[in-house]
Amino acid sequence: MTETPTGAAGRTHTLPTIPRGRTGVFALPTGLVAMAEAGPIHRLRYAGGHVGWIVTDYELCRRVLTMPEFSSRPDLRHSAIHEAIGDGQPPEDRPGMFVGMDPPEHTHYRRIVAAALRLGEMRKLQASITDRANALWDACRGDTIDLVSGIASPLPALVITQLLGVEETTSHTLTRCLERMLSLESSADEVRGMFGTIFDELGRVVLRREGDHAPGFITNMIDDGQLSHAEMTSVAFQLYTAGHETTTNMIALSWLHLLANPATAEAIRGDDTAIGHAMEEFLRFFSIIQYGISRAAVAEVSLGGVVIQPGETITVSLPAANFDATRFPDPHVLDVARKDRGHLAFGFGVHQCVAQQLARVELTVALRVFLERYDEFALDSYAMKDDTIVHGLTRLTVRPKRSP
Repeated sequence: MTETPTGAAGRTHTLPTIPRGRTGVFALPTGLVAMAEAGPIHRLRYAGGHVGWIVTDYELCRRVLTMPEFSSRPDLRHSAIHEAIGDGQPPEDRPGMFVGMDPPEHTHYRRIVAAALRLGEMRKLQASITDRANALWDACRGDTIDLVSGIASPLPALVITQLLGVEETTSHTLTRCLERMLSLESSADEVRGMFGTIFDELGRVVLRREGDHAPGFITNMIDDGQLSHAEMTSVAFQLYTAGHETTTNMIALSWLHLLANPATAEAIRGDDTAIGHAMEEFLRFFSIIQYGISRAAVAEVSLGGVVIQPGETITVSLPAANFDATRFPDPHVLDVARKDRGHLAFGFGVHQCVAQQLARVELTVALRVFLERYDEFALDSYAMKDDTIVHGLTRLTVRPKRSP
């Protein structure tokens, strides 16, 4: 375990920063494996010079995410990776931003959203999602086709905008802003600017739905009458941002793996149970929230042999937890037949991703539709993201196979 007293300001520059960069698209952030093997918890130099902690052990990660001694409030915690982006928490406090709240305040908003995103309700969307996916595939033409820009990116955007009741023209604006907001190359001012633009756009959508009551979750919130305009805008923001970028990258990485491993694709093709197991393994293995999520200690906590002081921030490394060999045998093997669904890809505890069932339905449909067509295409090239908090691809091009 690496440990340096918090007060040793002159030595903080010698502390490690969070592992970043990858040697390959399916490799963990460089240095993360070695850090995890050296111990379950380490001192870490955060963005802006703060000193915090990183926990890499599966069970300790689950403990942090369930203990009331650790808060989600953004005003109490720091970021290991970017002073404004953090781990995806918006850089400004707005009414209704429940991802940055603790119970019982968090519970009020969570209950409203979770009721609309139950698995049964999400499964009712399978047919329409399948139709949209097939339409996007059918529209792809050319000697090479980019599956990211052509299908993997627009599909989740179309689904979440339909669910919310957001016009597709507005969705295009939101998508561009979201990409810039999540880029580690964006300055803090740029991130705040993009956040403001997305929030303003969605605020105008809420105003339009208050006037026309067009179908969607925003109108449902209006009719429910429990939330203010600002609160509804915040909820829409959280659902849009949670339901787009992460799903896009999970789809693209899953397709890349199957294109590179046709025997695996053939083994699960047409078998919904096998596709379900493969999807959960993809979620574990890709662990696309690559820098984890942070919490702030609000009381003294003994954890993994160290004492966390009130006011200190701790980063929960979801990728490290999902590759903990004491929890997942042979964790560095991507085994689509693995039946263990205990991964932390969606987090854990009361803040576990509220849209996870929607994500699962979208991923299932994306895999099923792809597997119906995969042998019509050959992998051409791909490009890995290297500047965002969400791991994924910027490009995945395929070449249609010519009939003999």
